[in-house]
Amino acid sequence: MAPLDTTGALLVQAGGHGAAEVHTGEHVLPSLFWSWPFVALLLAIAVLPLLPRTHHWWEHNRNKLLVALSLAAVTLLYYLFRGFGFHSAEAGLSSVGLVLKHAVLDDFVPFIVLLFSLYTISGGINLRGDLPAHPLTNCVFLLLGALLASVVGTTGAAMLLIRPLLQINSERKHVTHTVVFFIFLVANIGGSLLPIGDPPLFLGYLRGVPFLWTLNLWMEWAFMVLILLLVYYVWDKLAYRREAIRDVVRDETTIVPLSLRGKFNFLLLVGVILAVALLVPGKTLPGTSWVVPHGWFFREQVQILLAALSLKLTPRAVREANRFNFVAIGEVAALFIGIFITMQVPIEILQAKGPELGLHRPWQFFWATGTLSSFLDNAPTYVVFFETAGALSLDTGQHVISGLATATGRISMELLVAISLGSVFMGANTYIGNGPNFMVKSIAEYSGIKMPSFFGYMLYSIGILVPLFLLVTWLFMR
Repeated sequence: MAPLDTTGALLVQAGGHGAAEVHTGEHVLPSLFWSWPFVALLLAIAVLPLLPRTHHWWEHNRNKLLVALSLAAVTLLYYLFRGFGFHSAEAGLSSVGLVLKHAVLDDFVPFIVLLFSLYTISGGINLRGDLPAHPLTNCVFLLLGALLASVVGTTGAAMLLIRPLLQINSERKHVTHTVVFFIFLVANIGGSLLPIGDPPLFLGYLRGVPFLWTLNLWMEWAFMVLILLLVYYVWDKLAYRREAIRDVVRDETTIVPLSLRGKFNFLLLVGVILAVALLVPGKTLPGTSWVVPHGWFFREQVQILLAALSLKLTPRAVREANRFNFVAIGEVAALFIGIFITMQVPIEILQAKGPELGLHRPWQFFWATGTLSSFLDNAPTYVVFFETAGALSLDTGQHVISGLATATGRISMELLVAISLGSVFMGANTYIGNGPNFMVKSIAEYSGIKMPSFFGYMLYSIGILVPLFLLVTWLFMR
């Protein structure tokens, strides 16, 4: 991940200077100053858990929601009283309504319903057992998660495997690095191969990118997964040697064969995948003449129904064995409702000024998309740079590239690869880069694992991921 000031530099370049609104032709852009609620929310997520006076207060999701909604209200008041409209809406209440439509109805609701459904259904699958927590055993789990992430989504794979992985490592004391690598591999990078794997790729699919096009990312996916597994194996080998003898003995002697309960939930997971892939609002259901209703959240209703079936049909003992609760998904919902609303100002600036940022080459899009994905959430950031790349000439400065036809025009294949990789890979850079990151962190902490702070986690990502991203740039984007 590039330094934090790179994000600010991109926004400053896009938004202009000072507090005055910026006029660009017929459009008026918001001042960069009004990005402060978004920045304040990020700082609250990063700082409040570290302060002695606010640490326990911040643990409650209702307080997270209070902070998020308060800052969201400031952003909405700005849109209410500023002297110009939001996109096609008139100034005033019409702009507030359109902001809420974009942030809540178009983005937050599909986002949180998908995460909630995958979280709830995968929480009804209990993989029991306690194998010796050898480094190779942990590597196998991480590889399995990286493979599953593209099939059942990063959220589904993370929720399915994080609890059994923590159970296997329950006799060990040095486990934090295992959860961090789990976030890297399972909650993010593993979901690169299919649109269902990660929300940014799904948004690309909705914009006309072919469903199987993302399989073109297999080389970069394999490179990152294999190198990270190698780094993890060496790290965990050293950590295993630091375990107390009594803990190692307990780990070696406490062996419970693996068993799987709640298998029918896999069918419900398939149902969610099919709903997301096939029930596209306003489009015809494949193989029929039926058009999916556009304004009734039909796709989301199907997902909620499948989650409700899982809650109804899964034996209580299975969820109790998983220590299942809604705290983790509640934390994501509480924070991301504020993030989606407050980030409308910086997103509005980037959408209008993106083509003027001087981005033309794949490596530039990779780092720009990735840097902002680390802090703006990778799904909307993907959309901004997808549209930016589509507006550019297909000439990358070296030769003209035949573009991929999408619903919004043609886009350079090389730029689309860079945007896809940047948004998915670098969503692992922070806890807020991708929805499952926070859920994994919350589940690990609930299980007694001491997880790094917001900035502490970034030390891991800067030290481990950034050198690998530089290698990806050198190998695949020159």
